[in-house]
Amino acid sequence: MAHAPRRRFGWLRDIRDELRKVTWPTRAETLHLTMVVLVVSALFGALLGAADVGLSWVVEQTILR
Repeated sequence: MAHAPRRRFGWLRDIRDELRKVTWPTRAETLHLTMVVLVVSALFGALLGAADVGLSWVVEQTILR
């Protein structure tokens, strides 16, 4: 039974080949999507902050009195 020759770092070649198949975003697309992520993160942060302040107020007015 003959064994196939072992490629020592063949997996690196496979990774390189797969990365060449990737369609990379343009600079404009990257900047646009980054802005979308920042805006959505800021909105969710503000929403969670408002919920935290509101719930803290409720706890202080009801439980801690």
